[in-house]
Amino acid sequence: MHIKIIATIGPSSSDYETLKKMVVLGVTIFRLNFSHNTPQGFLPIIKVIRQIETELNTPITIMGDLSGPKIRIGEVINSPLYLGKGYKAILGLEGLRDKYEDREIPYLSIKIPEALVGLTHNMKAILSDGIPIFRVEEILEQDKVYLLEVESGGTVSSNKGINFPGKPISLPALTETDKKNLHDALEIGIDSFALSFVQDKQDIIDIKTEIKKHNVSIPVIAKLERANGVENLEEILQLADGIMVARGDLGLECPLPALPIIQKKIIQHCKKQHKPSIVATQMLLSMVHNPLPTRAETTDVANAIMDGADCVMLSDETAIGNYPLEVIKIIDEIAKNTENYIFERQTEPIKPSHETGPGSYLAYSACLLANYAKSRAIACHSTSGKTARLISSCRPFHRIYALTPNREVIKFLNFMWGVTPILSDKSIPVHLHRVESFIQNYNEFKPGDSIVITSGQPTPGQKEKHTNQIKIYYK
Repeated sequence: MHIKIIATIGPSSSDYETLKKMVVLGVTIFRLNFSHNTPQGFLPIIKVIRQIETELNTPITIMGDLSGPKIRIGEVINSPLYLGKGYKAILGLEGLRDKYEDREIPYLSIKIPEALVGLTHNMKAILSDGIPIFRVEEILEQDKVYLLEVESGGTVSSNKGINFPGKPISLPALTETDKKNLHDALEIGIDSFALSFVQDKQDIIDIKTEIKKHNVSIPVIAKLERANGVENLEEILQLADGIMVARGDLGLECPLPALPIIQKKIIQHCKKQHKPSIVATQMLLSMVHNPLPTRAETTDVANAIMDGADCVMLSDETAIGNYPLEVIKIIDEIAKNTENYIFERQTEPIKPSHETGPGSYLAYSACLLANYAKSRAIACHSTSGKTARLISSCRPFHRIYALTPNREVIKFLNFMWGVTPILSDKSIPVHLHRVESFIQNYNEFKPGDSIVITSGQPTPGQKEKHTNQIKIYYK
């Protein structure tokens, strides 16, 4: 299996045995949702993961998912309430509740003033589960209080998230709570972060500025959940280390019929920039309660893989579901069947676009060579991880073994399609010799197997160290 699996940890998956079995089944990244716990609260689980990492001698990446400025309504009197089509409600600032609550319609309060600025007549407001859907019928106080009419009925309950499709909200993705969680998480060894509600490149600059205070280089995955985040994808991709297609809120911000194409376009942009993409939300949601997924869900997962996603992420399925291990097995089976189909249709690795540099073509050449030499695998030495990313982008048929002396890079490489990260032996001075030593000592490779190697060997006229050599190595 080349696709990478991210599993969210929760009550169903926080014990040693379950976590260890998940890793054995193919999970390489665990997600900790800071909306539900603090970094310190997750510390016992982090210790268990590190123990499993040592026992299995397998690098495991822990990703902290920062909450971001999630907009929620406050307490709703007599919650939960069913509001049918044509019913009325008032949406306004928490501080103005007393002024309007004597009316015979519910008051939906919001504590974040920026969320209500700029709402106009006929704009939509949708609760996080997609129902009910409201329309702004009347502006009672500009930027503060609005009369809503229900267009599609549903149940309203306290503290539900609320979205305003297409409306830019001038809130930074990194909140003060996120900053505290970020610094606490770095102190206890989190390997990467997912930043919620990214809208532009400034959001990425903000989080990377905070990370630099710890003198570490930690990958940042930008979660696209708002329409303007999709619009600013190019500038976000320049600075972010990867993109998550967070289909929950994104599906409320954008028209649902357009969501599949938005997903495909985001993945294509990531592939072009050689950066990992993650497809998330409701991958196999029915397996929260059922031992088998629906036909539509299996097709959805397969399509994400065929689109070229590097990772698929499970949320409720592994966090609170009844079948956390079964869902990993199903993902694995879908991935193997889908990848076999892809490789049947794709007779050669994917050629880089003409805009990319020589490094991309060197990676492509290594994939072609492995293909025609019928090699067992591709192995590279990649100090920064870039060479491994370039090879992965070519989607070779072969497993990619990426050696690096940098532990932070190893954790980032877990996001890359088809890449197995290996900590290289720094006692061996020459990069090529490090890879050859790994091949000789790796039990999965048998005598006579050929492995294509890429590495960097400095030459007299070379100003910067980079990959410049391809070799077929026979064990």
